[in-house]
Amino acid sequence: MLFNSYTFILLFLPVVLAGYALIGRLAARRTAMAWLVLASVIYYGWWNPRYVGLLLASVLANYVTGLLLGASCASRRGRVVLGLGVAANLALLGYYKYANFFVDTASALAGTHWHLEPIVLPLAISFFTFQQIAYLVDAYRGEAREYHLIDYALFVTFFPQLIAGPIVHHKEMLPQFTEPGPIRLRASDLSVGVTIFTIGLCKKVLLADEAAAHASPVFAAADALTPISTLEAWVGVLCYAMQIYFDFSGYSDMAIGAARLFGIKLPLNFHSPYKAASVAEFWRRWHITLSRFLRDYLYIPLGGNRKGKLRRYVNLMITMLLGGLWHGAGWTFVAWGALHGIYLCINHGWAAWLRRRRRDQQRRGTAHHLAACGLTFLAVTVAWVFFRAQTWQGAAHLLAAMIGGASSPDALAVISIKNALPLLAAMLAVVWLAPNTQQIMADYEPAWDSSPQTGRVEPGPTAAWLTWRPTPAWAVGIALAGLTALALLTKYSEFIYYDF
Repeated sequence: MLFNSYTFILLFLPVVLAGYALIGRLAARRTAMAWLVLASVIYYGWWNPRYVGLLLASVLANYVTGLLLGASCASRRGRVVLGLGVAANLALLGYYKYANFFVDTASALAGTHWHLEPIVLPLAISFFTFQQIAYLVDAYRGEAREYHLIDYALFVTFFPQLIAGPIVHHKEMLPQFTEPGPIRLRASDLSVGVTIFTIGLCKKVLLADEAAAHASPVFAAADALTPISTLEAWVGVLCYAMQIYFDFSGYSDMAIGAARLFGIKLPLNFHSPYKAASVAEFWRRWHITLSRFLRDYLYIPLGGNRKGKLRRYVNLMITMLLGGLWHGAGWTFVAWGALHGIYLCINHGWAAWLRRRRRDQQRRGTAHHLAACGLTFLAVTVAWVFFRAQTWQGAAHLLAAMIGGASSPDALAVISIKNALPLLAAMLAVVWLAPNTQQIMADYEPAWDSSPQTGRVEPGPTAAWLTWRPTPAWAVGIALAGLTALALLTKYSEFIYYDF
């Protein structure tokens, strides 16, 4: 069930919200939590009921493991339990997501004909696996107390963040579920939630899906090794950069908005990453909760920057290679992760060089900042080629076309440049000049900003007329925007991160 569907918007969400409010008034708080767990399981099973059992088994197994870790944290027995728990989670993820990839790779290297029947990837397995691994590690460290099974199940399955994140942390979510007192839906939460959800829906339907109409034909032509002009190649890749930006930003808004209807704040997961002036800053703004997980549970345990410069760069590469592989079982995703690892190594090396010469303390003007943002955006855009292309050959063909090496003046028109350029210009203007959702909603604490390094919400630069207020004018504007987006929900359009 997609967020951008009539079933979710007009049926599922209103029914679940009404049931939550009614049960919250008539019964104990945990009964209302159980209602949300049931609704979340139905939401997950809407795609394929067979995998509901897998999700519930994972929740129960990790809950029991967490209890065992809570009783023997930081002990030898606890280390054994933690190792088994993490191994079981990774084995589950490895089988469903990577078994075909590993068998095909081994077969190709050995020159054999090994074959494994295609395994259907369960929705959200990458997200709920990482989420529960983090919980087990924290339980072993004594940082997670014991919770009721219903509370823990809701922490994992809560439908706004279940399918494509954010990857939530127990210390952010479980206290919200377990706070004392009756449940009361607040008008402020409802108005803020509807507004954020509507903004996200508009990003998805009016921007991301329109960009996809120009990006997809170019990448399809590249994978088919069809001649592509240099201009078409750049327009197609830039349109994909806009598609994934507004697709992920839109999903993040819709998840935050849907959760806020229930009085729950999700962590911030997206903060204008194309405004970043370095790749390191990009990763503090893009998929913030994944970056946090990779930092806290992979990069730092590997040694981070504490074991010398060379080890730091090795740890960065390992982290980004695994981050790329997390996104998809394919060598193009590994290449994408490797490229970002190289970017980060260069980034940190350059910053260290400047610090040694104390040039980082020199005042830098607007021109320097704009140049840094432009270079970062260019590097990220080039890397998207590997992320989106289906094959190595397709990625190489498209990159060659971008530099003129595979372009052809006789190439058939793959897309309408005349139609794509105005759309692309408008989207770039929104990306670079407009405030983001959390800046527009800053006065109402739209999301849980758990890291001071993400570039916290700055209400200052936002013009007064773009700062949201619960006024009739804003209500009319959001209603019109929502109705426009609803009118265009005529085709199936899955969120990109639903595949991970």
